[in-house]
Amino acid sequence: MPRLDQDIKLDFKDVLFRPKRSTLKSRSEVDLHREFLFRNSKGKYNGIPVIASNMDTVGTFEMAKVFHKHDLFTVIHKHYTLEEWQKFNSEVTTDIYTNLAVSCGTGEADSENLKRIVDLLPDIKYLCLDVANGYSEHFVAFVTDIRKQFPNQTIMAGNVVTGEMVEELILCGADIIKVGIGPGSVCTTRKKTGVGYPQVSAVIECADAAHGLGGHIISDGGCTCPGDVAKAFGAGADFVMMGGMLAGHDQSGGDMIERDGKKLKQFYGMSSSVAMQKYSGKVADYRASEGKVVEVGYRGDVNETIQDILGGLRSTCTYVGAGKLKELSRRTTFIRVTQQINNVFS
Repeated sequence: MPRLDQDIKLDFKDVLFRPKRSTLKSRSEVDLHREFLFRNSKGKYNGIPVIASNMDTVGTFEMAKVFHKHDLFTVIHKHYTLEEWQKFNSEVTTDIYTNLAVSCGTGEADSENLKRIVDLLPDIKYLCLDVANGYSEHFVAFVTDIRKQFPNQTIMAGNVVTGEMVEELILCGADIIKVGIGPGSVCTTRKKTGVGYPQVSAVIECADAAHGLGGHIISDGGCTCPGDVAKAFGAGADFVMMGGMLAGHDQSGGDMIERDGKKLKQFYGMSSSVAMQKYSGKVADYRASEGKVVEVGYRGDVNETIQDILGGLRSTCTYVGAGKLKELSRRTTFIRVTQQINNVFS
């Protein structure tokens, strides 16, 4: 018999922060840096834990160079060649690898390519093992095997949305679990499969599970504005990953398109027909596309968007009295709402 969980689950649109008294005089007093010690790798992190997603139109080498200047993190997409990695390495200093991860799927060719990249660039400290569905036994075995192969690298793994799976992945060797199924702006998983979990509730529940074991989580997907990024941190996320908010910039992948006098850039999900045609030659006959293909208005240099995100996050902290990003979740009380903003002039 089907089981129905009747507890209400909440998304970013369903909540707002309740403001609280604060001793902060200015947003400039807020410290957004976090320090983490990872459970399995024993590696240390110090930076602002905002992440550019490993989509090929977002997680680019160009994005990584700019993000690193702001002490932000980039997960590089998995489709760069070894030669492109070599070229990138010749253009940067080794400290960039403190804010950068290399992505890997679960296929045999993926793991072989990962090994070649890490052998070439031993300064790489972070590996991102990325699948749409992190619930398979195959994925658990893959994470276990990668931990054995790379005992000193910090492993990100996902995606999942429930506490018990977070715990299993941490116990089999992952350090940071990616949380989110279906919330992304160009993801159609919920429409095609009916599977998903509202992101605020997923983050609250998964953070609780991870932190109980000394692990960490990434809130991956669903952020449409700086306020959503703040809500993800408030819900307990250690890192927040975004894709759509970073699309359409100079540093984003994809060709520039001009139509009716407007500049546009293509943006698509990595399970879309465009991505599968590009990297596999076709959409396999046993599956459906689970991603949208959209054209995003050209947005110029990503530096301005970064300032908007970090400025909004600092402002959130002042509203709830958090002098450090570390304190935000402890200072968070969410209120349920039926309306976020006044759209009369939207």
